[in-house]
Amino acid sequence: MAIDRTPVLKRCRQLGIDPVVLGYSSKKQSNRQPNRRHRESEYGMQLREKQKAKFIYGVLEKQFRGYFKRAKSMSGVTGDNLMQLLETRLDNVVFRLGFARTRKEARQTVSHGHIQVNGKRVDIPSYRVSQGDVVSVAPKAKDLLSIKSALVSNEHVQVPAWLEVDIEKLQGSVLDLPKRDQIDLDVNEQLIVELYSK
Repeated sequence: MAIDRTPVLKRCRQLGIDPVVLGYSSKKQSNRQPNRRHRESEYGMQLREKQKAKFIYGVLEKQFRGYFKRAKSMSGVTGDNLMQLLETRLDNVVFRLGFARTRKEARQTVSHGHIQVNGKRVDIPSYRVSQGDVVSVAPKAKDLLSIKSALVSNEHVQVPAWLEVDIEKLQGSVLDLPKRDQIDLDVNEQLIVELYSK
């Protein structure tokens, strides 16, 4: 399996992403200013937006292209569909509910079988949740240090409106599929659509 081993803060600097989006403290970010480029080409802007979305959600090229094809075949706006598909990945939902400090940690938590969907163990980070699904921490994993520390560090993190969380039971519900205005990421998905439509 391919793994992206790029240092997170370095990649954030390159793409102009705030590390907080990925769950990392912005205090760790160095004060180095990003290199000021000359006028960026249209293709360069489109490519940067695609790389930004791929990096935020931890998706590699082949899988990302698959998401785009599925988004294009769905009814509605392709860009909005793409963001919805990425946002409803199980690892992202675990991160959004506050059961992991970072998206990478959420991915690992799911891969290790510590998460259940509707009472059944799911260990596929790319599993797509649906409206009405209940995502919970498996009973054996409730005492895990990583989950406890995530809950402490994410106390002030705001859970999106399309999700509902019950910290006592360590479970959350998918109230609705997210609309584009409920996804608080600085990604211009229209540029990604233009890139793949060439």
